[in-house]
Amino acid sequence: MFDFIVRFIAEHGYLAVFALMAAENIFPPIPSELIMPLAGFTAASGKLSLFAVLLAGTAGSVAGSAPWYYAGRLYGRKRLRTLAARHGRWLTVRPDDIDKALQAFERHGRKAVLFGRLLPAVRTLISVPAGIAEMSLPRYLAYSAIGSLIWACLLAGAGYLLEAQYDTVARYLDPVSKAIVGFLTATYLYRLVTYKKEGA
Repeated sequence: MFDFIVRFIAEHGYLAVFALMAAENIFPPIPSELIMPLAGFTAASGKLSLFAVLLAGTAGSVAGSAPWYYAGRLYGRKRLRTLAARHGRWLTVRPDDIDKALQAFERHGRKAVLFGRLLPAVRTLISVPAGIAEMSLPRYLAYSAIGSLIWACLLAGAGYLLEAQYDTVARYLDPVSKAIVGFLTATYLYRLVTYKKEGA
C-alpha cells in the first residue's frame, strides 16, 4: 500500500491526492494518515503546491463522503426503524434508540459532522446519520468540508514540516487509529451481549 501511494502521487500529483482521499472515505482501510503527509512532503520538495494539495485532499474527502450521505438519505428513518425492529440484536439498537439518536443528531448535527470528520473510522460513518436525519446538502457539505480541511491541514502540514520523515506521522497516528477502531468494536460487542428487546 505504501509503495503504491508513493508512486501514484509521484505520477499523478493533485489528481492522485483527490482520488486517494475520495477512495479513503468510500473504503476506510485506505489510510489518509499516509496519503496527506506524503502529499505534504511532496509539496515541501517543490513538486506540488501545499495550498493545492490541501484543496485536492479536502475536495476528495468531501466527494468520497457523498455516497454515504446519499445512502443514508435514500434509506431513510422509516426503513432504519424497520431494520432495527427485525435485526435489533445484531445492530444493538431498538427502534426507539433510532428516534433518540436522530433527535440528538438534529440538535447537534453540525458539530457531529464537523468533529466526526476528524476521527478515523467515524469520518466515513458520520455521513450516514447526516443523510438519514435529512441534514440539508449545503449544510452537510459546508461542515464536512471544514472538518476535512482541518484534518488535511494537520496531516499535510506535518508531512510538509517533517519532509523526509513524513512516514513518522503515519507511524504515530496508526496506533491511535487502531485504538479508536478497537474501542468501537468493544462497544459494539458489549452492546450485543447486553442487548434487551423493547419492553423486556
